[in-house]
Amino acid sequence: MARITLSNLAHSYLPNPQGPGDFALKEMDHVWQDGGAYALLGSSGCGKTTLLNIISGLLRPSQGRVLFGETDVTDAPTAARNIAQVFQFPVVYDTMTVRENLAFPLKNRGMDAGYIRDRVAQIAQMIGMESELGRKARGLNADAKQKISLGRGMVREDVNAILFDEPLTVIDPHMKWELRTQLKQLHRQFGHTMIYVTHDQTEALTFADKVVVMYDGRVVQMGTPQELFDTPAHTFVGYFIGSPGMNLFDAEVAGHAARVGGAEVPLGAAYPTVAGRAQIGIRPEFCRPGREGPLPFAIRRVEDVGRHRIVRGEVMGRPVNAILPEGQPIDAGADRLALRPDRINVYADDWRVSPLAAAGEAA
Repeated sequence: MARITLSNLAHSYLPNPQGPGDFALKEMDHVWQDGGAYALLGSSGCGKTTLLNIISGLLRPSQGRVLFGETDVTDAPTAARNIAQVFQFPVVYDTMTVRENLAFPLKNRGMDAGYIRDRVAQIAQMIGMESELGRKARGLNADAKQKISLGRGMVREDVNAILFDEPLTVIDPHMKWELRTQLKQLHRQFGHTMIYVTHDQTEALTFADKVVVMYDGRVVQMGTPQELFDTPAHTFVGYFIGSPGMNLFDAEVAGHAARVGGAEVPLGAAYPTVAGRAQIGIRPEFCRPGREGPLPFAIRRVEDVGRHRIVRGEVMGRPVNAILPEGQPIDAGADRLALRPDRINVYADDWRVSPLAAAGEAA
């Protein structure tokens, strides 16, 4: 296992990049702790796979260094990094049995036959393929082949890190949940450093201790699922995390209030006057339609999704969502929207602004 340090890292696929727009990965400095479970989360094209390929050694960065512990591995080939990888599309040996596929990384390293037998049985149970250990991989469907690929990536216990590149794409939804749960248990049991690339927020939030959110080639926030929900560091995080995502309002911000259109919205803390494009953001969970509130609200429809209802409406012509617990009534004639002041975040040019320290607090 290893701590992974990305130092002054950036990458461009162009031979002579001229500016930030030419870089698939913008400059970054991050430390990923030994034994951590991380998810790289973002939409297609944001740089997730590029970053994973740099960590794995499949791609050399245009600038910066990659360290495993104290060792600089920037120029080290993949084989020298002692990692395991699971790719989006299954990579299996069709002429081998399921047992032989799972055992291959261990046999390749001359492990004891008894250990190989026990470890393969353990992994086969985890991926639900105990009854198919004797079958040739050639006759299996894509779902089963990906489970073999996943198992083979996890069969070694001595790796520095296990890297997963959207490994559950071809897995059916029920099995996805089971395998995510098993991956989490495996991480707790063996403490491998795991990095899991996905565009699916449910996969990321249920698997990882820390989620690394990427946008336009940049890591915009690294934090726990709760931190991403409560205090999105960038408006993209607020939009991408949550269903529905965070509501955003263009505003003028100064002191304890924000002005949205002609309405004054109280804030839960004092803020400096925000330069640039100022916005306030609030999760739908903390919006309440009713007859009172600072913002005019026109309800367009209500969606019952079981545990709660989503109220979709408009504020000054812009779509806005509110979430109400199941069973909570909506006032007849509700035409205003109340916002919880302590749950409002303030943004300047898409980046979160910290409130001013209260009197008596350290700045």
